[in-house]
Amino acid sequence: MARLAQTHGLTDVQREILSTVRDFVDKEIIPVATELEHRDEYPQAIVDGLKELGLFGLMIPEEYGGLGESLLTYALCVEEIARGWMSVSGIINTHFIVAYMLKQHGTQEQKDHFLPRMAAGDIRGAFSMSEPGLGSDVSAITSKAVKDGDEYVLTGQKMWLTNGGTSSLVAVLVRSDEGHPEGTAPHRSMTTFLVEKEPGFGEVRPGLTIPGKIDKMGYKGVDTTELIMDGLRIPADRVLGGVTGRGFYQMMDGVEVGRVNVAARGCGVAQRAFELGVRYAQQRHTFGKPIAQHQAIQFKLAEMATKVEAAHAMMVNAARKKDSGERNDLEAGMAKYLASEYCKEVVEDAFRIHGGYGFSKEYEIERLYREAPMLLIGEGTAEIQKMIIGRRLLEEYRFQG
Repeated sequence: MARLAQTHGLTDVQREILSTVRDFVDKEIIPVATELEHRDEYPQAIVDGLKELGLFGLMIPEEYGGLGESLLTYALCVEEIARGWMSVSGIINTHFIVAYMLKQHGTQEQKDHFLPRMAAGDIRGAFSMSEPGLGSDVSAITSKAVKDGDEYVLTGQKMWLTNGGTSSLVAVLVRSDEGHPEGTAPHRSMTTFLVEKEPGFGEVRPGLTIPGKIDKMGYKGVDTTELIMDGLRIPADRVLGGVTGRGFYQMMDGVEVGRVNVAARGCGVAQRAFELGVRYAQQRHTFGKPIAQHQAIQFKLAEMATKVEAAHAMMVNAARKKDSGERNDLEAGMAKYLASEYCKEVVEDAFRIHGGYGFSKEYEIERLYREAPMLLIGEGTAEIQKMIIGRRLLEEYRFQG
């Protein structure tokens, strides 16, 4: 294992899982990641390998065929995978969030129906909150569900679905006014629907269309799409938890663990950037010696390593608090905010150490430089994290005057 970002207090099982994942990353992901990313090619062989390792069921309880591991174990695996290629960690992250929401909030029938096949990787999950006309303001959702007998009819357009094309199950958050009188707070009239579909693009079931992939600056390979619902009929038993009006809270619970995941991704990308930077600094010579011997470069390496350590420690703390059953929105917000910001800075410093070669697509750091910005906005921008952190701090330090 690398010297940086060690996690103390792990069990033998956790260490064995992480060692297996790290070997897989070094042998199966890093050698092909840049080539696949430049082609924007879905990494099917890598995904098949993750399926064989059981990672799609890592946190799904053993009674449903999963490994029943903790959020910490999952986050540390994500850190390793993102170190190899961040897009791969995105493929399993949205799947994991949907499985987590089912485990925490689903009816027994829904758990029995979906979780065993999700654990095996036969059903791949995606989730959808955002829309073209809203960003972080989830209360502004306009897509809606209208009750029609034993079904609901869904209409609207969703945006930024990771795994939108390759998934076969999408958790979709829409407005559902049925049973909620006029004037009800927006977040109390939202419902999460479990939408089953065929993988692929175009009309994937009657009333549901997944247009082609959105072309992105980075985060390539994984498919990011829109989702268009036009008279999409969903049975009432596919309301997550069986009761309408709880969708906002269910989604926020999923996003909370998703923020730990994004923090883990930031840690993994930053670790890889540091590895590339410190290696190149010892290979590149200027003025008769390796640039690593110049004080300016040593200062950069020192700052980079310190940021990697700090981000990792905060991510581990947030995961452990969630695993303990305690509220962790403050810790998850802090970890996501710090890890994503530090990731950007560490990647940029590694880019600077590479000099002109960092601008070449032949060098891995060029890919990381385009990937890091996604972490600044995924699962809530830095500004949203600061709002969450600020509000929670005022709750904890309320002045009694």
